Amino acid sequence: MPLEYKHQVGLLRDILSEHEQDCCGTVAECEQVERLIKSLMVHTNLDSNLKPILQDIYDYSQSGRNSSELDNHILQHKNELTQWVSDIDQFS
Repeated sequence: MPLEYKHQVGLLRDILSEHEQDCCGTVAECEQVERLIKSLMVHTNLDSNLKPILQDIYDYSQSGRNSSELDNHILQHKNELTQWVSDIDQFS
Protein backbone atom coordinates (compact mmCIF):
# COMPACT_ATOMS: atom_id res chain seq x y z
CA MET A 1 0.00 0.00 0.00
CA PRO A 2 1.53 3.36 -1.03
CA LEU A 3 2.32 5.92 1.62
CA GLU A 4 0.38 9.17 1.71
CA TYR A 5 2.22 12.40 0.92
CA LYS A 6 2.57 13.47 4.56
CA HIS A 7 3.91 10.04 5.53
CA GLN A 8 6.43 10.13 2.69
CA VAL A 9 7.66 13.53 3.86
CA GLY A 10 7.82 12.25 7.43
CA LEU A 11 9.82 9.19 6.42
CA LEU A 12 12.21 11.31 4.36
CA ARG A 13 12.70 13.65 7.30
CA ASP A 14 13.31 10.72 9.67
CA ILE A 15 15.99 9.16 7.46
CA LEU A 16 17.78 12.48 6.95
CA SER A 17 17.56 13.25 10.66
CA GLU A 18 19.09 9.88 11.53
CA HIS A 19 21.92 10.47 9.06
CA GLU A 20 22.48 13.90 10.60
CA GLN A 21 22.48 12.66 14.19
CA ASP A 22 24.29 9.34 13.77
CA CYS A 23 26.65 10.33 10.91
CA CYS A 24 26.09 6.90 9.42
CA GLY A 25 23.60 5.15 7.19
CA THR A 26 23.06 2.35 4.72
CA VAL A 27 22.83 2.01 0.96
CA ALA A 28 19.24 0.81 1.46
CA GLU A 29 18.41 4.11 3.18
CA CYS A 30 19.89 6.04 0.27
CA GLU A 31 17.81 3.99 -2.15
CA GLN A 32 14.70 4.61 -0.04
CA VAL A 33 15.39 8.36 -0.07
CA GLU A 34 15.64 8.26 -3.87
CA ARG A 35 12.32 6.41 -4.18
CA LEU A 36 10.61 8.83 -1.77
CA ILE A 37 11.84 11.87 -3.66
CA LYS A 38 10.77 10.46 -7.02
CA SER A 39 7.33 9.88 -5.58
CA LEU A 40 7.13 13.31 -3.93
CA MET A 41 8.18 15.15 -7.09
CA VAL A 42 5.06 14.01 -8.96
CA HIS A 43 2.66 15.53 -6.42
CA THR A 44 0.83 18.52 -7.83
CA ASN A 45 0.50 20.11 -4.39
CA LEU A 46 4.27 20.12 -3.83
CA ASP A 47 5.53 23.59 -2.92
CA SER A 48 7.72 24.81 -5.80
CA ASN A 49 10.31 26.04 -3.28
CA LEU A 50 10.75 22.48 -2.07
CA LYS A 51 11.63 21.01 -5.49
CA PRO A 52 15.25 22.26 -5.60
CA ILE A 53 15.77 21.03 -2.03
CA LEU A 54 14.45 17.60 -2.98
CA GLN A 55 16.76 17.57 -6.00
CA ASP A 56 19.75 18.35 -3.75
CA ILE A 57 18.73 15.56 -1.38
CA TYR A 58 18.32 13.18 -4.33
CA ASP A 59 21.82 14.05 -5.56
CA TYR A 60 23.23 13.54 -2.04
CA SER A 61 21.53 10.16 -1.83
CA GLN A 62 22.78 9.03 -5.23
CA SER A 63 26.34 10.04 -4.36
CA GLY A 64 26.05 8.25 -1.04
CA ARG A 65 24.70 5.09 -2.61
CA ASN A 66 27.67 5.01 -4.97
CA SER A 67 30.25 5.99 -2.35
CA SER A 68 32.77 3.48 -1.07
CA GLU A 69 32.80 5.42 2.24
CA LEU A 70 29.13 6.11 2.96
CA ASP A 71 29.63 7.18 6.58
CA ASN A 72 32.30 9.67 5.51
CA HIS A 73 29.97 10.96 2.77
CA ILE A 74 27.25 11.51 5.37
CA LEU A 75 29.67 13.26 7.71
CA GLN A 76 30.79 15.58 4.90
CA HIS A 77 27.14 16.59 4.35
CA LYS A 78 26.21 17.09 8.02
CA ASN A 79 25.52 20.82 7.58
CA GLU A 80 23.33 20.19 4.53
CA LEU A 81 21.46 17.45 6.39
CA THR A 82 20.72 19.88 9.22
CA GLN A 83 19.45 22.45 6.73
CA TRP A 84 17.35 19.93 4.80
CA VAL A 85 15.65 18.68 7.94
CA SER A 86 14.89 22.29 8.88
CA ASP A 87 13.58 23.00 5.37
CA ILE A 88 11.32 19.95 5.43
CA ASP A 89 9.94 21.04 8.81
CA GLN A 90 9.21 24.46 7.36
CA PHE A 91 7.36 23.14 4.30
CA SER A 92 5.47 20.26 5.91
